[in-house]
Amino acid sequence: MELRPQVMIWELVLLQMPSGPAPGASSVVSESTVSWAAGALAVLRCQSPRMVWTQDRLHDRQRVVHWDLSGRPDGGPARRLVDMYSAGEQRVYEPRDRGRLLLPLSAFHDGNFSLLIRAVDEADAGLYTCNLHHHYCHLYESLAVRLEVTDNPREAGAHWDGEKEVLVVERGAPALLTCVNRAHVWTDRHLEEAQQVVHWDRQPPGVPHDRADRLLDLYASGERRAYGPPFLRDRVAVGADAFARGDFSLRIDPLEPADEGTYSCHLHHHYCGLHERRTFHLRVTEPVAGPPPRDSPGNGSSHSGAPGPDPTLARGRSVINVIVPEGRAHFFQQLGYVLATLLLFILLLITVVLAARQRRRGGYEYTDKKSGKSKGKDVNMAELAVATRDQALYRSEDTQLDYKNNILKERAELGRSALPTKNIDLDRDFRKEYCK
Repeated sequence: MELRPQVMIWELVLLQMPSGPAPGASSVVSESTVSWAAGALAVLRCQSPRMVWTQDRLHDRQRVVHWDLSGRPDGGPARRLVDMYSAGEQRVYEPRDRGRLLLPLSAFHDGNFSLLIRAVDEADAGLYTCNLHHHYCHLYESLAVRLEVTDNPREAGAHWDGEKEVLVVERGAPALLTCVNRAHVWTDRHLEEAQQVVHWDRQPPGVPHDRADRLLDLYASGERRAYGPPFLRDRVAVGADAFARGDFSLRIDPLEPADEGTYSCHLHHHYCGLHERRTFHLRVTEPVAGPPPRDSPGNGSSHSGAPGPDPTLARGRSVINVIVPEGRAHFFQQLGYVLATLLLFILLLITVVLAARQRRRGGYEYTDKKSGKSKGKDVNMAELAVATRDQALYRSEDTQLDYKNNILKERAELGRSALPTKNIDLDRDFRKEYCK
């Protein structure tokens, strides 16, 4: 009845003590500024031994709990009492303790690693330490309990001295040294390759952390995913044996000025509760110009005029934007286009005018022919006068013809003689009507 309250008190204390960082929360363990010259090999170091992937070939023997005793009243050395692996194997070191010291077989399932001493004597007094080791996750946790033996039953009890629990037990009575840790890392078997992931992020200058671009995803199972812009994706790499050595350093070869920015290495071991972030502020400087070659024309050792290699080729696939200003030749070229267009327009206008005049002239000729063919229609007096004048001129010509008989000659003379002028009085009829 006296041991149960002691167990409840100690369990409450253990639950309040944090065993590690909150799941999924990345803690920044390092932040540095690095600088390399353009065209060089840049290596961003990101290493952690806790991320080394080792397959469990020992059937989950990577977790172990052991109890040690030190600080005994007789001044004896510290010694190992008992230990147990997660597979359920227990080992008691002293023959006298076999059957007296017990650990629950379900310790790695319910998280209860308490040690039970069946009958306490003077030699059991001292400082007991409960040690939890996780070799896979590189985790080590310990809990201390001081045991005191008394002959007075009224002094039996448990209290907290500010650092550890102090348990006072009557001689010959059983003692329960409580050690409870129900974190999942101690109670669940891990899915090794599904629990480890590493990824690299990149932030261009001026971009906040929450809008960073993902570059690489690495899984312990061997799967890899590459992201990021094409100009950078083919030049970044992480070693193929990264999980075997715990080295996830990012290599950029060759380095270009556009690669400047902030790079972040995120290490996540969800089973072990590891969430770390390492930040690198990368700066790219101009390549350092090397000394001129010994046979260069400048120092007079050689007269060969062969040009050297283009220094811009060593900078990889850089994108260079060149803006050429508009010169005088460009202005004359545009002026030539305008003048040629204007000349074509003038030629087209002249063609249209000539075609219109030709069409109009053809219309007049057609009208003259049509008027000559028509008979019995009214004749214009102006045209008749012109025709009469032409005919008079024609008659006035002295034509020497040889006629066969006198009749033809007389007709010809009548035709050449001028017709008598006939006076027409237009008012005669008007006067006749007026006189009546």
